[in-house]
Amino acid sequence: MRLLAATLLGVAAALLAGAIIGVPLRMQRWRPRRRPGRESWDERLRRAGARVSVVQFVAGSVAAGVATVALIGAVTGSVFVGIVPAIAVAATPSAYFGRRRARSLRMVQAAWPDALRDVLASVAAGRSLLQAVHEVGEHGPEPLREAFAQISARARMTGLAAALEVAREELADPVSDRVLEVLRLADETGGAIVRLVLADLVTSITKDLEVADQVETDGLEMRINARSVVALPWFVLVALTAGRGPFRDFYRSGAGVATIAIGLVLSLGGFLLVTRLGRTPPEPRVLAARAES
Repeated sequence: MRLLAATLLGVAAALLAGAIIGVPLRMQRWRPRRRPGRESWDERLRRAGARVSVVQFVAGSVAAGVATVALIGAVTGSVFVGIVPAIAVAATPSAYFGRRRARSLRMVQAAWPDALRDVLASVAAGRSLLQAVHEVGEHGPEPLREAFAQISARARMTGLAAALEVAREELADPVSDRVLEVLRLADETGGAIVRLVLADLVTSITKDLEVADQVETDGLEMRINARSVVALPWFVLVALTAGRGPFRDFYRSGAGVATIAIGLVLSLGGFLLVTRLGRTPPEPRVLAARAES
């Protein structure tokens, strides 16, 4: 009976974790509906370097939540004590791969000013835009070198404009959208204005990245505090109920379960509220949304 209760609570914890991290569990095809310009979960996992499908990812998170509830239930004698730790464990893979994807995205975005300076220097030296792209693909910033090499290879077959369009869908971030759209327009118009446009673009992107880094740094302390305030009391509760004594007896009683339920609601409600208030809205991919519509 306890194992069944632990399993049901683990599934419930994983479902709640899925709602928190943004991966709704569905009994239909595992393809969440997405808005124009938004990445699917398959794309997010691929960009984070995860070698698993969405089904495998969610199944692994559910299994981790169930195992955590069962383990803590066996240690403390109450499966209810393990609900919040199970949610935290189930959400850990999403947080890990989310950080990996965010770090990769920041590296690509931070490399754009240097890449554009290389393009600008090549154009100023009398090379064509396609030649400048080829140079960046060979000697440009490491995070963008492969992307520019693919643009150069595709441009020989389909033209530079079409190659830039494909690269925009592959990179799939707002900064890359703006840069590649400007490069496409520069390829169409040509002339001396190209250098002016690229110089202005370097300046604007550099300033935008500085502001984004400052906002990210300012919000870091609040995010750490929010997670600590939610997690620490529950791990203390696990420690208190791990051995026999009055704490364990109380939290196995009806009053203890009610206390845990109230604490669960308050902890998750406060965490979601603080997370929502401290979240920096991502820059929308306006060009991608317009293209899909």
